[in-house]
This record gives sequence, C-alpha cells and structure tokens, in this order.
Amino acid sequence: MAHAMVSLLFVSLFVAPFQLVSAGTILYDGRAPLSLKSADLDASNDPFLTGVKGTEAASHYTAFLGHSVPATPLWNKLSRVPLEQAVSVTIDNSSVFYPGGNNPQFGFRRTELIAQKNKDHSGLNQVLEVGTTVFHFSIKKDLTRPLNYDHEYQIVFIEPNDGTHVFGVQLGSPFTNPTGRLPAKDAHSFKVLDHSLNVLFTTPFLPETWHNFAVQVDWDNRTLAVFFSKDGAPLKPVTKVVPNPTVQPGAAGQGDFHVGVLKLPLVDPADTPANQGDVVHHGTQEGSTEGLFYSGIFVEDVKGGVTVAPRNFVKPLV
Repeated sequence: MAHAMVSLLFVSLFVAPFQLVSAGTILYDGRAPLSLKSADLDASNDPFLTGVKGTEAASHYTAFLGHSVPATPLWNKLSRVPLEQAVSVTIDNSSVFYPGGNNPQFGFRRTELIAQKNKDHSGLNQVLEVGTTVFHFSIKKDLTRPLNYDHEYQIVFIEPNDGTHVFGVQLGSPFTNPTGRLPAKDAHSFKVLDHSLNVLFTTPFLPETWHNFAVQVDWDNRTLAVFFSKDGAPLKPVTKVVPNPTVQPGAAGQGDFHVGVLKLPLVDPADTPANQGDVVHHGTQEGSTEGLFYSGIFVEDVKGGVTVAPRNFVKPLV
C-alpha cells in the first residue's frame, strides 16, 4: 500500500505537472507539449493560430524545438523530463503579411503566434480579458539569428481592433521619423510598455538566458503590473500597479494575444514625406533571417493568486 501511495505521488508530481503550477485557473496554456510537430503549426492547430506570417508555410517561420533548446526552467524544474518544448519564431525577407489576403504590409517583417483554444481566438479573448488576468511568457535570444537593434521590434502584445496595444514588449530602437541616432541607447533592453507607450519596466536582453515575464491586467479598472525573473528564479514584482486609462473599456479594448517578431522598417530617404511616416507599407528592411525563442506561455486568473513558480503563489498586486 505504501509503495502504491508513493507511486501515485510520483505520477501526480511528474506526469501531470501543468495542473500544479497555478493556484488559479489556467485560462489558456500555450506551453507546447513535446507531441506537437511542425504539421501542427502548418495546420494552425492549438495552442497557436499561425496566420500572421509571410507567404511560405508556417513551419518555414516557426518551429517546435523538441529537446534541442530546453524551455525556461521556471516551469520545468520540478520535472525529470521536459514538460514543454520551446518554439522558435523567425522572420526573413519573405515575411510580408497580407491581412485578409490583400494590402501587403511591405514596411514590416512579421511572424506571430496568436493564442487560440479549440481553434477559436476571438472567443478566447472574451475569457482571457475580463476581471484580472495574468499573461505569462518567457523569451530567449536565438544567437544564430540575431536581431538588428537599429530597428524597433514589437514582440509581445495584446492588439484590439484599433491597432493599439493594451500592453507591449519592445526591443531595439524605437522608430522615429526622421531617423535618430542608431542604435538607441537602450536598444538591447526589453521595454514593457503601457497602452500610451510609456515604459513601465526595462531590463537588458542577455545571451543564454530565459527572461520570464508576467503582466497582470485589470480589465475593469484598466491597470497593469509587471513581474519578472531570469531562468529558474521565481517571478517578482518589478512595478507597482499603474493606471492604463487610455485603453478602451469593455469589448473595444479586448484583442488577440500575440507573441513573435514584428520588425519595423527604417525611413527610406527616397520615399515621399507622407510615405516616410507609413511604417506599415514603406521603409527599408535588410531581409535578414532573425528570430527569438519562446516558452512558458500561459494565462491565468488571479482568484488563487499569481503563480510565480511551481506551487508558489503570491497575492495579485493592488
């Protein structure tokens, strides 16, 4: 009997660990199990909608990495086997998105994964974006496909229909017209931004390091708070609760949850003055292959607390 109890405990700890890492309800889990393959990306199977990309198949720009690049240790350190696999997101010169199949965005190079559940992203937004919820994600450098920090990169954001971002994570040099001094002083640092593009938190983007973020969003009171850690260290709050009042209330302020690589252009001196400010459709790009690694993507409510490490929870910030 004792042996049976030990065996059951082992199973509960190591076979089904995702149920143990959150005290609240996991509303969306984008931590990709090892069973997922490139065909799932091409088919836009859960947990990601893969439609924001260039004209090649999704597996040309994104890849599940299996055992080749271990996922963040933050959510995997209690297991003897990996609980998830990291995902690579890349862009190249073919990464021109045609929204709705037309009006190509020649200014951008972009590949993004959008949260979905049961192949439904719009319905999921109505679950993720009410009350107070926490958006978790971890990011690591792809040293073989470096970014060009002269450019601005928008890499994580929630995008309502008006094209703004409830919050965003930025790397590189913010786009300016005319172009300023490049690269910007903080180009090699993450910037977590509110809806009005105020910087809430910044931290250097280090090599060989998983950078773990959690952004607490109070959708009713329109506030934000940020948690952060590196590698396997528990998340800690790095901001207070800050107002985010310019987000539209209710459904108008809801949108898809994106992670990926969206690279803005530099101003093309040959463009007309009007086109020089149109970053979506004009500007210069090098066409190089660049990328990032992601893991630890999930969204939880805060009724049981904010998960800062496996079986480690803190009260939401107020």
